[in-house]
Amino acid sequence: MKLWYQSMSRSQAWGEYHPVLRRIVDKVKDVNTTVEIHGITKIGGVADQYRYLEYLETGEVLENVQRAQDEGFDAFLIGNIADPGIRECREIASIPVLGLCESAMHLACMMGANFSLVTLNEKFTARIVENVDRAGLRSRLNGVARLKMDRILDLKEGFTNPQARQQIIEEFLKCAGTLVEGGAEVVIPAGGVAMALLADAEVNSAGNGTPILNGITSLVKMGEMAVRMNRLMDGAFVSKRLSNAPPSVAQLDEIRRYYGNVYRSVGVTTQEKTR
Repeated sequence: MKLWYQSMSRSQAWGEYHPVLRRIVDKVKDVNTTVEIHGITKIGGVADQYRYLEYLETGEVLENVQRAQDEGFDAFLIGNIADPGIRECREIASIPVLGLCESAMHLACMMGANFSLVTLNEKFTARIVENVDRAGLRSRLNGVARLKMDRILDLKEGFTNPQARQQIIEEFLKCAGTLVEGGAEVVIPAGGVAMALLADAEVNSAGNGTPILNGITSLVKMGEMAVRMNRLMDGAFVSKRLSNAPPSVAQLDEIRRYYGNVYRSVGVTTQEKTR
């Protein structure tokens, strides 16, 4: 199977992050799974904790989910904790679309009775909690703590500078420890770069029997599961009812006259979708 992993980072700006991400993905994927990692190339890719900047970057995500489907990928994985464009992508695509945050939270609910988040900074916190509410999981959220990474690009130093890495890890574990004391059963690092840094350093426990969930691993493995389920269901894994429903075929001529060649999967047969 082929998975498209969409990072929201610009590889040139993030130093060793993408090579580390590549190493983590290669370690956890199945032997017969191909995972292509794509970053942001057109605009931004360094500060998506700000809503306007996330909005600007999301346009490339929407273009890429259509490209992934056109090129025969079996699933599209949004490797960003805000899950940017996930609803729009599901409306466009007939292949499974999974998000880093949503996947991690649902898996955490299978690992423990509750989960807690360690976000990157104060600005990002409200945005991530919105995802919790959208997933209907507020009752399972035990607490939120945050690092002090107002400039999230500072995280890249943790991949090359041992002192910076240790400082980031210690700050994270301090936040996680506070959450554990407050009753957290699973801790999720709420940021893809932070997940990669902790996974690369093999930091898997917050203490007292509380696991740290590697969201990158969960996204890849749940992506593989979604593809297998889609095949078992003859291409019917993705609901096209209500929330994910695209325009009807009858509307397409008018819509495309004003918007261009959009919703290219509408009207495609089930066999064509799963080829």
